[in-house]
Amino acid sequence: MRFSNIEAVADRLTERLKLTLPGRDAQIKMAPTPVDENRFTEMENRPARPGGVMVLLYPKNGELYLPLMKRPGYNGAHGGQVSFPGGKAEKEDLNLIETALRETEEEIGVKSKEVSVLGQLSDLFIIASNFKVSPTVGILYHTPQFVPDPYEVEAILEVPISQFYDLEKRGVEEMRFGKYVIQSPYFNVEGHLVWGATAMMLSELLAVMDDIGTDV
Repeated sequence: MRFSNIEAVADRLTERLKLTLPGRDAQIKMAPTPVDENRFTEMENRPARPGGVMVLLYPKNGELYLPLMKRPGYNGAHGGQVSFPGGKAEKEDLNLIETALRETEEEIGVKSKEVSVLGQLSDLFIIASNFKVSPTVGILYHTPQFVPDPYEVEAILEVPISQFYDLEKRGVEEMRFGKYVIQSPYFNVEGHLVWGATAMMLSELLAVMDDIGTDV
């Protein structure tokens, strides 16, 4: 998405995020199939843990970008995957916006005070890790210099929003988890597959971006 006025982008997004969000209708476009309805419903006997992630927009080369991070490989639900900066809520966080800001500063080195919060996308339950994630949309008015935490981040991927619209960089991959087989839509970012909850949140972001237009 190219633009001539980053402040106008911020203003339009702020107003759009106050309205009814695309939610599930947009998320499900990038959901693995067959669709597991449990993905959208928390388990009554196992309350989900709250978490926050940051969808951080910033200007670069006359376009709107966002950072994704490749996590190091480890024995866990999200080891080696590409995701937004973010994590679980801590007791000192007043809300999940603060969680997203804190985690962004810790993981990729962007100071919380530099981020202007525009609003939030729809919550999404992640069944694999039993998290209910709240995505915060923030914006920087300058191109950042990222400082990744080497323990949390293997690489930072700086991605122009326009790339997510490129149908040649989308696909579907068969994935196996034990006896389960799913067909997972993905975005190809620098050879990394962005799928699952992150792809679903990106899908809602794109729907919101479509609503504000490109004439800014």
